[in-house]
Amino acid sequence: MTPTSETPLHRTAHLTRDLIHFDTSNYGDGKSNGETEAAHYVEAELQALGLKPQLFDAAPGRTSVIARVEGANPDAAALVVHGHLDVVPAVADDWSVDPFGGEIRDGMIWGRGAVDMKNMDAMILTALGEILGSGRQPARDLVIAFFADEEAGGVLGSHFMVDEHPEVFEGATEAISEVGGYSIDLEGQRAYLVQTGEKALIWITLTARGRAGHGSQINSENAVTRLAGAVARIGSQEWPVKLTQTTRQLLDRVAGILGRDPKQVSAEELAIATGTASRFISATLRATTNPTMLDAGYKVNVIPDFAEARMDVRVLPGDEVEVMARIRELAGPHVEVTVMHQDIGLETSFDGPLVDQMISSLNRFDPGAEVLPYLLSAGTDNKALSMLGIKGYGFAPLKLPADLDFPALFHGVDERVPLDALVFGTDVLTDLLLRY
Repeated sequence: MTPTSETPLHRTAHLTRDLIHFDTSNYGDGKSNGETEAAHYVEAELQALGLKPQLFDAAPGRTSVIARVEGANPDAAALVVHGHLDVVPAVADDWSVDPFGGEIRDGMIWGRGAVDMKNMDAMILTALGEILGSGRQPARDLVIAFFADEEAGGVLGSHFMVDEHPEVFEGATEAISEVGGYSIDLEGQRAYLVQTGEKALIWITLTARGRAGHGSQINSENAVTRLAGAVARIGSQEWPVKLTQTTRQLLDRVAGILGRDPKQVSAEELAIATGTASRFISATLRATTNPTMLDAGYKVNVIPDFAEARMDVRVLPGDEVEVMARIRELAGPHVEVTVMHQDIGLETSFDGPLVDQMISSLNRFDPGAEVLPYLLSAGTDNKALSMLGIKGYGFAPLKLPADLDFPALFHGVDERVPLDALVFGTDVLTDLLLRY
């Protein structure tokens, strides 16, 4: 049922809308609208549940929130349940709604952060409220974290917490967070993707230098030309297909569900067969090197002596050295390659008690659905937590319409999430925290 003015919103939708109202846009390079106001909102919600949250500022306005919840079994290892409060920027003119309005339309809530990841932040708060508000406890201790700065690599968020305040994660061995647990449609069979790994992240700058001069003259040392060549070579590089253990397991399962012979169908064909999820899955078959920013010159008739580009490089775990060596080779002798930010790749097996409980909780609310592992082409704050030996999974459960292009909504225009998916996700998350 679509809420009307007379129908109250589910608690999770209410919290999601409130969090969207905070413009926590993160522009990178330390430029951000900040997370502090949103952090104070979360702090108040946690305090209302009887918890004692702590606020940590890595820089002015860059606030993370941490709270610990006592579990029923004090001998069990703690579980980190985390989200991030920042979002990527949104150009309002491109949207059909106010990106920070939290508008409810067509049975969905719209706004920047609706899927990445203020929806999960709200699900965490609601699940805690349902557990603690009924006088119950989670099965084990929980470390609840709402980080700053995830969209810029977590330097002022998760990495700051791991480096400067590792004690808050004491006793934790596993974590759950975003970009996993959502449903896809495999020719009529619903399946849920649990994220068990992430590609490595490398953000690089290409810098070309040359000889300045008049725009009308012949110039064989044009910095813009040198840069453009390097960007084109690296950006169009066809990296070879390489299947990790996770991706091989996923594609074998997909082939079985679809009745295909994995020996007769290519990995790329099977990835495409996952439908909208192929936006993520196809990108995990190989390295990707995407140009994202260009900067050169100051007047049309002046050849500059300097030109710069930035690229987003995502590499399969363990291939970082090999890929960077090839990038430098492709850049050529007149273009310098500098690593701006680098973070590790992750991969863990799709087994163990936590995985079993994630599958069980999903099946409790959607009987008969398949649950599959996958490698995320992007990254999460699980990268930072892995430095403490904490094994991370993507599990923000959502039961989605088969025709919704969910992966396209991450960092996309008109980001939105179905209201009933938030209810489903909250129920599954609550079940997981009570049982695991």
